[in-house]
Amino acid sequence: MTDVGEQTLRRWAESLAGVARTGLGFTESQYERERYQEILAIAADIRVQADEGLDGVTGAEDLVTEWLGSVDRGVPGYVTPKLAVGAAVSNDDGQLLLIQRADSGVWLYPTGWCDVGYSASEVVAKEVEEETGILAEPLRLIGVLDGLRLGMSRIPIYSLLFHCRAVGGELRAHPLECTDLGWFDESNLPEPLVGFERWGDTVFAAVRGEHRDVYYDTLRRPVWRGQP
Repeated sequence: MTDVGEQTLRRWAESLAGVARTGLGFTESQYERERYQEILAIAADIRVQADEGLDGVTGAEDLVTEWLGSVDRGVPGYVTPKLAVGAAVSNDDGQLLLIQRADSGVWLYPTGWCDVGYSASEVVAKEVEEETGILAEPLRLIGVLDGLRLGMSRIPIYSLLFHCRAVGGELRAHPLECTDLGWFDESNLPEPLVGFERWGDTVFAAVRGEHRDVYYDTLRRPVWRGQP
C-alpha cells in the first residue's frame, strides 16, 4: 500500500471542507446541513492528520468550529481559493529578486494577498516595495500557480505571477516579513528555495527576455489520485 503524502491529504481535506461549507451556504434543508457538518468533521480529521499526525486529531473540533464560523449565505458563501500575487522582479544584470521569508525561512520571490480596492498589478508593485524597498514595474502575467500544489501554502491559494522590472529603490528588508533578501543569478540561487521546480524555468525565461505563453499547472489524471 502506498502512503499518501501530507500535501495530498491537505488538498483532500480543503476540497471536502470547501464542498461542505458551500453546501451549508446554499441549503435550506436541516437534513443536508447535518450531512455537510459531518463532512466537515471528516475533513478536519484529515487536515489535522496532515498537519500534526494522529495524536492531534482529537483537537479537530476547533477546526470544524473555525470552518463553520466562515460560512455565509448564498453566493458570498461559495468557497473559492484565496487570491495572491507573486513578483518575479529582474534587474538590468539579469538577476532575480528573492527574499527569505521570516515566517518559514524559505526563499521565494515577493508575494502578497490581493487587497480589495487594488488591481492585481497594483498589489504586485505595492508588495515588492513594502517587502524589499525596490520599485517595480509589472510587465506581464507569466503564471497562474496553485499554492497548495507548490507546497507554498497550507490553504487553497491561486497566485498570479507577474514578471516585473526594477526601476528604482534600494534593497531594504521589511523587518517583519523578511530575514534576508538579494539579487541572484540562475546559477547561484539560495536554499531552501520553495517550488523552484515548478516556476523556475518560466521565471528565468522571462528574465532572459523570452516571451512564452502563461504557465499554469498541468492536469492530474485522475484528478483526485493522480500526481503532477
